[in-house]
Amino acid sequence: MTQQRRPTVLVVDDTPENIDVLAGILKDDYRVKIATDGHRALKIALSDAPPDLVLLDVMMPGLSGFEVCAELKRDYRTARIPVIFVTALGEVADETRGFAAGGVDYITKPVSAPIVKARVATHLALYDQQQHLAQLVHERTAQLNHTRLQIIQTLGRAAEYKDEDTGLHVIRMSHYARELALAAGMSEEDADTLLNAAPMHDIGKIGIPDAVLQKTGPLNRSEWEIMKQHPEIGARIIGDYAEDSPLLEMARVVALTHHEKWDGSGYPGRLRGTDIPLVGRIVTIADVFDALTSVRPYKDAWPMDKAIDLLRQQAGRHFDPSLTEAFAGIQSAISDIRQRYNPGLQ
Repeated sequence: MTQQRRPTVLVVDDTPENIDVLAGILKDDYRVKIATDGHRALKIALSDAPPDLVLLDVMMPGLSGFEVCAELKRDYRTARIPVIFVTALGEVADETRGFAAGGVDYITKPVSAPIVKARVATHLALYDQQQHLAQLVHERTAQLNHTRLQIIQTLGRAAEYKDEDTGLHVIRMSHYARELALAAGMSEEDADTLLNAAPMHDIGKIGIPDAVLQKTGPLNRSEWEIMKQHPEIGARIIGDYAEDSPLLEMARVVALTHHEKWDGSGYPGRLRGTDIPLVGRIVTIADVFDALTSVRPYKDAWPMDKAIDLLRQQAGRHFDPSLTEAFAGIQSAISDIRQRYNPGLQ
């Protein structure tokens, strides 16, 4: 609700005389909409201009008031609208059923004008306060997520500056991961979370000595064992935020599992198949593909078709076979990302 408009009250009753009485009580202070049956009430509540409060009769033909209230509470678009039952049913059992259906109050007929006005004003004030608090929580959550995202991006770039020739690697592979997540059926919200979590996949390399991380030749056995510690180091750096931040928790899982392999030969946990979290399997493909198609001091960039051929050859061993085929099916989107974030690409 805002100060620029009067709150809207929807009056639902199958008896015109009852509607007239309630409308007469409320019309000086509120905009009043009416419905003479439950189906019409639901249609109005789900319209582009939903009511701020519903006064709802119980005994109606078709849908009862209890059923209408339950439907309103089941739909996220109308779940928060306060419902006051107005009925001749005055037994405790009736009131209990009304509250169980989601009603916030109960007014018995015949109605008293002062009681109707007081109850409506009270519940509209509570509703307005709840909406305001919900908005404050939403804004604060957005601020926290923005701060966390900045930290993730900064740390992701820090890891890249130690190990890669360009910080664009984390940008490209994160966008690849998002497109693959969508192709695999992940929701837009979760795919966007992965886009922002994926840059942290190699954050654990901060904890690897430069002598190992930046060695130009092949790593010996002891050096390789040191290198293989970076997923667990990364998970510890990010920390455990399972209860507080889906973004940071996903970043932790990605950091820990992006070197696991489908056949169980990866590290650090030697996880196999679908025991590897989906986000880890997705980032593995995105990370390897970008490494193959990017210039490194020791190699030229591979063409896309050659890189995808290698992914397919390693499907069932290194990579999830279904995700590999899904990735091959979005080559147009992948090519667009490559062009956008690879200024030296010919």
